Amino acid sequence: MKSIYLLLIVGSYGFGSCNQDVKSEEPENTIETPEQQPKVKPKNIIFMIGDGMGLTQITAGMIAKKDNLNLERCPIIGLSKTESADNIITDSAAGATAFSTGVKTYNGAIGVGTDTLPLKNIIEIVETHNIATGLVATASITHATPASFIAHQKSRFMDQEIAADFLNTDIDVFIGGGKTHFTQREDQQNLLKQLEEKGYNIATGIEEVEAVGDGKLAGFIADDHPVKMSEGRGDVLTRATKAAINLLVMGDKGFFLMVEGSQIDWGGHANESDYIISEMIDFDNTIGAVLDFAEKNGETLVIITADHETGGYAINGGDRAAGTVDGAFTTDYHTATMVPVFAFGPGAEIFSGIYQNTAIFNKMLASYGISIE
Repeated sequence: MKSIYLLLIVGSYGFGSCNQDVKSEEPENTIETPEQQPKVKPKNIIFMIGDGMGLTQITAGMIAKKDNLNLERCPIIGLSKTESADNIITDSAAGATAFSTGVKTYNGAIGVGTDTLPLKNIIEIVETHNIATGLVATASITHATPASFIAHQKSRFMDQEIAADFLNTDIDVFIGGGKTHFTQREDQQNLLKQLEEKGYNIATGIEEVEAVGDGKLAGFIADDHPVKMSEGRGDVLTRATKAAINLLVMGDKGFFLMVEGSQIDWGGHANESDYIISEMIDFDNTIGAVLDFAEKNGETLVIITADHETGGYAINGGDRAAGTVDGAFTTDYHTATMVPVFAFGPGAEIFSGIYQNTAIFNKMLASYGISIE
């Protein structure tokens, strides 16, 4: 299955290969008016990305679950415009870079602008304010979305270079797949040893991840990508997210955590409704655990969105009582449709409305009370 998936996507990520032109000028995203400032600033932000999660993916999860989804607990809903700098249809790298830096860039870019120069990301910014930081994903931790919050590389396919970029940051916790990019390298370096020398606990497998009680954590839940839910991954995303929160909350200055439900997107690429639904429900279960924490904590803003929709997914029939979905697809790639943004907790109100994906970066910094010159 993995080889088929790679054949589907690799040809779609070439730079400048699109035939739709999008204005490359940056939209204005500064938050200047009082109504755009949060009424109460949170101490912590948990930013959750359902990769490829459009409204249909959400609806399919609701039908299959035969119940409300946890994300329905969020009182604030907005819409995000997803196009990249060079294409009306974004990829995950450009989409996540927009979230992490507030700048639109070309498809395939990891934390760099259209000139391929590094852009300062939100993790780098908040760390200067002693805010703890973390990443969790159900893909390789070097994959496009998490990579865009930590690395600066001209191509999303530079996994070994992205892995090395983890040594250039002070990130406190990261959990995902991709261990081989740190150990089986062309430069013969063992990055896990170097991370250990920097003070990280190195954990392999979810049980070891959960056993780390304090300090920094480099957690690996797979050598490559974690398997999909239907192949027995289990509740690893929820458990890894809880483990990350338990470590990050120990800091007295607050934390920023990005959590990605990575494989909703892969179900869209494969045009498989069952794959989408199982990953959507898994992501929503993790949302439930995060919202439970936020409710109890009282100082945590939770934002849930997608980088793009995948598959041109539609529901043409089904049975709500039986929890079945008759899905159809217009493409095996992404689409240009807007995606929803859900928000919960202090500062949630500024995430209503319709705005560019880059505005989410500015809204998160405004929530912390951090201004960028």
